[in-house]
Amino acid sequence: MKKKMSTFIKENWPYMTASFFIPFFIMVIVYLSLGIYPGSSRSVMASDSFSQFSNFHASLNNVLHGKQSIFYTWNASLGLNYLSLISYYLGGLFTPIVFFFKNQNIPDALYLITLLKIGSAGLAFWVYAKNTYKIPKWGHVMLSVPYALMSFATAHSEIIMWLDAFVYLPLVILGINRLMDLRKPTLLFVSYLLLFISNFYMGFMIGVFSFLYFVAKTLTNWSVYKKRIIPYGITSLLAGGASMILVLPAVLDLRANGETLTQVTQLKTEATAFWDIVMKNMIGVYDTTKYGSIPFIYVGLLPLIFCIFYFVSKEIPRKNKLLFGSLFIILIASFYISPLNLFWHGMHAPNMFLFRYSFLFSFLVVMLAGFGLEKFKTDDLGLLAGSTIMLIAVFAIAEGTKGATSYDYIPFTAFILTVLFLLLYLAGIVFYQLKKIPMNYLIILLLLLVSSEAFINTNAMLNGILKDWNYASRSLYSEPYPAIKQLVDRTKKDNDSFYRLENLNPVSANDSINYGYSGVSLFSSIRNRHSSAYLNELGFRSRGTGLNIRYPNNTLLMDSIVGIKYNISESDPLKFGFTPIDSAGKFSLYENSYALPLGFLADEDIYSVKQPENDNLTSQTELFNALSGQDENYFTFYQPTIIDKNNVKVEQNGTSVTYRELQNNVAKDITWTVDVPAHTQAYLSLFPTDFNQLESSTATMSVNGVSQKSQINITGQYYNIGYYEEATTVTFSVSFYGTTAVSFMEPKVVGLDTQAFETSLQAIQDKGAELTTSGRKALGTVTAEKDQVLLTTIPYDKGWTAYVDGKKVPTKPFKDAFVSVPVSAGEHTIEFVYLPEGFVPGVILFIVCIGGFILYVRITAKPKLALVPPKTRKRRKR
Repeated sequence: MKKKMSTFIKENWPYMTASFFIPFFIMVIVYLSLGIYPGSSRSVMASDSFSQFSNFHASLNNVLHGKQSIFYTWNASLGLNYLSLISYYLGGLFTPIVFFFKNQNIPDALYLITLLKIGSAGLAFWVYAKNTYKIPKWGHVMLSVPYALMSFATAHSEIIMWLDAFVYLPLVILGINRLMDLRKPTLLFVSYLLLFISNFYMGFMIGVFSFLYFVAKTLTNWSVYKKRIIPYGITSLLAGGASMILVLPAVLDLRANGETLTQVTQLKTEATAFWDIVMKNMIGVYDTTKYGSIPFIYVGLLPLIFCIFYFVSKEIPRKNKLLFGSLFIILIASFYISPLNLFWHGMHAPNMFLFRYSFLFSFLVVMLAGFGLEKFKTDDLGLLAGSTIMLIAVFAIAEGTKGATSYDYIPFTAFILTVLFLLLYLAGIVFYQLKKIPMNYLIILLLLLVSSEAFINTNAMLNGILKDWNYASRSLYSEPYPAIKQLVDRTKKDNDSFYRLENLNPVSANDSINYGYSGVSLFSSIRNRHSSAYLNELGFRSRGTGLNIRYPNNTLLMDSIVGIKYNISESDPLKFGFTPIDSAGKFSLYENSYALPLGFLADEDIYSVKQPENDNLTSQTELFNALSGQDENYFTFYQPTIIDKNNVKVEQNGTSVTYRELQNNVAKDITWTVDVPAHTQAYLSLFPTDFNQLESSTATMSVNGVSQKSQINITGQYYNIGYYEEATTVTFSVSFYGTTAVSFMEPKVVGLDTQAFETSLQAIQDKGAELTTSGRKALGTVTAEKDQVLLTTIPYDKGWTAYVDGKKVPTKPFKDAFVSVPVSAGEHTIEFVYLPEGFVPGVILFIVCIGGFILYVRITAKPKLALVPPKTRKRRKR
């Protein structure tokens, strides 16, 4: 086996190297032209890569260095199922490369991983082509380059978790071919398993497509291939079963916490139009990856030529054309028909980055192009020339009839380049037909042209990302890192028991999972939706299905309840009970004297505490009083007075008010004054009447020489205007920017009585249970004077198991949000242990299915050997 492998590599290393490094270095060169390289000031991070992928990869680095459990993280919105996060965002063979990078240098890790995945996609397609097509050896490379650099891959290159799919897709299809033609299922099993473990979301799409491919291939030769249905089914099911070690916990988690299924409300998909398929096959066409985009299907003009040739050649059986053509019909229909489009996305409408399965169209084009090239002969000039000329004509008609306002993102140069390359490909083929150059020279010429075309298109895609999203400056990520990390590490040294921390000037919403502290904020598709929903009711903004939750702009009561012991801030947070204890760089560390521990004892009637809808201050009051046994009224409302405004027209609308700008793109500034009583923490309440109209609007609060900027639609409504020991007339201003108008319920100033707060807080602290956390466990001791409930702020999840004095006890969800357990009178040791729901069955399936596949391979192999006479078997061996 080793000898065969050595011989194979020796014979094919130039082609393997080229298929990997041509796409690799094309990406390197284009990135370099954008000012992106290892250590560059501009990073490879764009769109979600900055806020999500960089931080999630940094968190995996923490796991690999033993700083965090692989099953659970305390550092993502109170706490989170980390195994599910891995399954969705961090699966794959390339991700562990982050181990060799410091978290401050994660941008460089993402750069390298992106290049490796793109190069590996080219190598994977070369392996597929080498084992599929009988064409010149450099022809395999010629097909692998456009596949690796197809528009979908490069236009979405910042979505690093999707890139693994392009590596495994050719291997899955090759695995099906080997199973059907050679009765060898191993490659299919391994490819499916790695695909599903790497990213089950993209794996679902490839799984559906590969099943359709299997059906089409089976029908090409039913009498022979019908015998492969059962082997295919067994192999696929065993691979899927083995992948459950990661997929099952993630699916169960998403079922409990993910998005709801999208309702089909229209037949046709939005933004799609008649000429989409033609226009998106031109060189360098990038519209957007935000809302309103159309499918990215470009995979190169030469593959398109030979794909068309596949359908017009007489050498290809008509049945094959109809069967594989039907796959195109299904994909194209899915681009236009909304229910089909939703199906490919698992019935969940994508949040931007639309038509996420369109790479399958590109793969189908280049796959059939290989079969077309295989049948190309010297006397096929008429068909091939006709196909190319037809393509030019179709592009010309589309360009000429598209309309003045349609496809306005397509420059005329894209059409010119497309026609130019089509003519160059045609000229090269004509020279070959006229016997001016041999086939090997033609393939080299076409490879050079294909690589040049891929370079031009990749340049357009990456520049499209730059204009659409912008590649973030490295300094935004790396510059604050040392100072923040220093302050976070200081808090860890000062504490043995659990605490939480939040940064008022964060780098992103996911800082906590990167720097290794427990906080509130999170932006992730993997989240605890129920705890986020309850926190939203308590004033931490988390609208909809909890994709986002943000810490800023809430009250001191919630700082205490969720255990915020520290704030990091560039300026004074102006909070009662917060005192500065350290500083680093431009950041200072403030300690909260009124933070509660992770758990606290409460009476059984805590479960019936009132939770008024859309009234978070009352919800906070009811919860705080129930925990403390008090009956306090913590909040009082005051009417502020506008004393100055700039570039603002005030429009009163009953109980709401609109502030409209007079001059476009200039901030709307309003200054208020209000009398604040003594011993009061004051807030300005700004509750939007329509969150959707304020997606790009910000509010900057300025008071007492301190300014704090917030994104209105995503942060809380209580804008801090400071703590006042004495009765004070406070003047403060807010600068609104980003939209022409902002509308709120009539703004009020909310005053928190800090004396009432302090009294109740002390009562809760007396019943507090200090817990320490380590990995996936929380431990502590509690003393109850009577039978009570230990309520924690650990997000409720079925994966939690509780032990009281070593005996397992049932956990009970508080408001479907937090973990609680009953405790009897006396002193008890408490232990909470987390193991993701579905992990144990997943491990069992993993072992059983891998063992079952090995057994299946051996059983199916033995009869074949038994049917071969000994002499024949020996002769074959020689």
